[in-house]
Amino acid sequence: MILEGDFAKFIREIQLQENHREALQTGHNTLRERLRAEQDLKSIVVSDFLQGSYRRDTAVRPNGDARADVDIVVVTNLKERKAAGDGGYTPAKAINVFKPFVEKHYKGKYRIQGRSIGIELSYVELDLVITSAPSEAQARFLASEAVTTNFNLADAPDWRLHAAWLSPNRRTPATLSKLYEAERGEEWKMEPLRIPDRDANVWEDTHPLEQIRWTRDKNARCNKHFVNIVKAIKWWRLEKHPELERPKGFPLERLIGECCSDGIESVAQGIASTLSAIAANYAAYVARGTKPELPDYGVPNQDVFKRVTSEDFAKFHRQTVVGADLARRAYGSTNPVESGKLWHELLGDKFPKPPDDGGKKSGGFTERTAVTIPGSTRFA
Repeated sequence: MILEGDFAKFIREIQLQENHREALQTGHNTLRERLRAEQDLKSIVVSDFLQGSYRRDTAVRPNGDARADVDIVVVTNLKERKAAGDGGYTPAKAINVFKPFVEKHYKGKYRIQGRSIGIELSYVELDLVITSAPSEAQARFLASEAVTTNFNLADAPDWRLHAAWLSPNRRTPATLSKLYEAERGEEWKMEPLRIPDRDANVWEDTHPLEQIRWTRDKNARCNKHFVNIVKAIKWWRLEKHPELERPKGFPLERLIGECCSDGIESVAQGIASTLSAIAANYAAYVARGTKPELPDYGVPNQDVFKRVTSEDFAKFHRQTVVGADLARRAYGSTNPVESGKLWHELLGDKFPKPPDDGGKKSGGFTERTAVTIPGSTRFA
């Protein structure tokens, strides 16, 4: 059974709620407005834009006392230090350029982190990520609305990296030709950005715009189910296995992207097949006492798993094996009540609990004549 109505309700329950979205919008809009108005930074800041799970529409609601969070990238014209005495900026020096700004606006509420400045407010957490200077051509692209838009992939699923693309709130009948141009035109070939690693004292490549683009395209290849599969598996890890340290956040999302098949026809199928693929594809790594390497989208030399230890991955994998077995049984069951109970056991109380009387459960399930083995031979 595919309990479509139950899964729709489950996704509505675990995704960011309206109050979370309002808090995030207030937090990032205020920060970005302050950045743009700061006179001491006007000659330094080239552009700013949203990145991370909020922008990709893969965020889940905060659990417990946690706050919703959002990442803001600040593109600067600061030149990296290549050698002693060249006048460039070390990672620590570049981050310190923004210390007077956060001291002025967020005194007592910020912390200098290895790769960013974290800001903790009562209602939201913000991560300010600073980049070094891009090329002149890239700087023009990075100031475009396609990059700086406040809309995420849920609110603007037609988003494209193109000069003619406009945010939904700026569209009028007169701009339809521009939107058509953006839809049909070739997207920009963006270069990775460089962010500071203060602890290692190096600048590293990152490509948040490629992460957004990849997620958009993968979601299309998965019949618009991919972002919800990511949310569901993130919630499973958060709700049922809070003891697990890593992988989480984007590394977990990257692993799901590696193992979720194209052509998925439902969230239920996607959860079952993806957990099964993780369990099967990485068992040999755990047996050897190692972990996989997963390159970042657009930055093949960056392993998003480099901070995940072999012990972390082995613990996660053990729980995935158990979860995959439960998901396979839930997806394969032809009894809607039994299936619902198994999904509830796997995903927690946000998944609707079926009736205990054994009666026929309504709510939008589709009966299959044969059980599909989750996890095709094709993995993205």
